[in-house]
Amino acid sequence: MMSQMPQQAALSKCPSCTEPLESGDLFCGACGYDLSVVPVPPQDHPTLTMAGSAAPEDGVDWPAPEPAGSGSTPGEVLLPADLPGTDSGGKSLHAQEPAAPGVRFDRPPEPDEYPLQAPDPRAAAPAVPEEPQPVCVACRAGQVDSDGYCENCGHAQPRERDHMERESGPVAAVSDRGLRHHRNEDAFTVDHTALPDGSPATLAIVCDGVSSATRPDEASAAAAQAAGDTLLAALPRGTHPQQAMHEAIVAAAQAVNALAEEPASAREHAPHQNAPACTIVGAVVTSGLLVVGWVGDSRAYWVPADRGAPAARLTEDDSWAAQMVAAGLMNEAEAYADERAHAITGWLGADAYELEPHTASFKPDRPGVVVVCTDGLWNYAETAEEMSEVVPADAAERPLHSARVLVGHALDGGGHDNVTVAVVPFPAPPQGAGSA
Repeated sequence: MMSQMPQQAALSKCPSCTEPLESGDLFCGACGYDLSVVPVPPQDHPTLTMAGSAAPEDGVDWPAPEPAGSGSTPGEVLLPADLPGTDSGGKSLHAQEPAAPGVRFDRPPEPDEYPLQAPDPRAAAPAVPEEPQPVCVACRAGQVDSDGYCENCGHAQPRERDHMERESGPVAAVSDRGLRHHRNEDAFTVDHTALPDGSPATLAIVCDGVSSATRPDEASAAAAQAAGDTLLAALPRGTHPQQAMHEAIVAAAQAVNALAEEPASAREHAPHQNAPACTIVGAVVTSGLLVVGWVGDSRAYWVPADRGAPAARLTEDDSWAAQMVAAGLMNEAEAYADERAHAITGWLGADAYELEPHTASFKPDRPGVVVVCTDGLWNYAETAEEMSEVVPADAAERPLHSARVLVGHALDGGGHDNVTVAVVPFPAPPQGAGSA
């Protein structure tokens, strides 16, 4: 027992925390250190090895210290936990299982609670800067609350899809909700890639959700994504751009059809709703070749850089008006003046009559741009000549700016529908290219 060991000289300070001690203390009142196991300090305070013998250093073989009266074998170093002892109540300090190396059990039990101290302000972690609050798009002064309204003027802020812009390499597109619709049901994809020979290829897909169908915004987004992904996979493999466009439209139709595969319970709540549906139009530009594809009444226009040359509409609408003109029953002006003019006869969706992708290829003999758009734009620039007049002269060099200008033209005209425009530059063709 520790009480049977020779008495040691009284300590004036705790060897662990240097707190002043009183005569007869068995434990430090500040840190709880066991004072009964503190050996008498030697005069020269040598450095002790905590396990095993010290390794020779500088040619000197340092002997391991040997506590007096410990009964240990030469060269063995003992820790305080290796010695028998009792606490102030007479209980053994080492009734527990032997401790793992580096773990101590020779201190009194920890209290259940400790008094909390105020944190040192010098040690406080640096504050993470907060995200700046959005500013109102109307007054440009008020902050926007969590409900999407300006705290200053009360203006409702546009949702992310209400206005979208994207530029990818030489191609760009802009989509806007317009001034009359409560949401934007258009979608687009623009991108660029390379053919197997390393020559560039650019693409644009524009889709217009059918408002009379359920979830038209989801239909247009699914179609644009699927068509774009298909073109980006097919063109680098060497698939002919016209065949790739056909495959892209088929993939887009399958993506929209999949949206109709909803639980029967959903149909019970809305049994008379049409399946999700949209139109699609796309363009692919490679070296000397222009390919377009479509289903519905979204359009593609050719506008040459030389405005002295004629512009052209590259697509034919799947619509009531187009059928009347094709059948010779009305001229174009009469057909498009009719209230039934924009009733579409072709679309992507599970309840479409039959999928008939239209594709066409051209080899323009001069540089220009392809304008790929929904009827939200061409309602305000219907003929090729009208479209050519509103496309900026530097459209090939500034496609994003030009797409913004065209969307602005539609909004200035009344913005009755969602409006989406992609501008795809067509570079000067290689020598010897002609019309296809």
